[in-house]
Amino acid sequence: MAVRELSIVALRDDISSCLEPLRKGRPLGLLSEAGCPAIADPGAALIEAAHREGFRVVPLVGPSSIVLALMASGLEGQRFAFSGYLPREGTDRAKRVRELEQRSRKERQTEIFIETPYRSDALLGALLHNCSPGTRLCVAADLTLATESIVSRTIAEWRRSGTAIGRRPAVFLLLATA
Repeated sequence: MAVRELSIVALRDDISSCLEPLRKGRPLGLLSEAGCPAIADPGAALIEAAHREGFRVVPLVGPSSIVLALMASGLEGQRFAFSGYLPREGTDRAKRVRELEQRSRKERQTEIFIETPYRSDALLGALLHNCSPGTRLCVAADLTLATESIVSRTIAEWRRSGTAIGRRPAVFLLLATA
């Protein structure tokens, strides 16, 4: 299958032109640099446009950082919710972290969210500052790479470890205890 690389700018500015290969009867593939195409990814807009124009969309089996992280976390896998990216601003992010922890506790479900590499440490700091000591947190970074790291601990254990993630793509999974 021929693959045309799509930039975020192209997707946001001119989705229609990205579908041109399909209109000409040629195949088109959507790749994501990390994670899974169209999951917390601007590729969803391209897929939506393809559906609107009646093109067949075929998901291909491949790794999803979200599912891989959940599988390796040891947290609740029967009930979980993916919340995408959390707010960037400190006050809004702290509020959202507390809401997710409360929802996890109430629903007894794992809350999953992601962050860009340059904000991973800030999000980890917000989690450590705002969550209860007994809440479980898994940080899965660089999944499927040689530098992969998957660590599940309570918030109290994370606070004692003083571990930083650095500028790495990471998936965060949170499970609050009763």
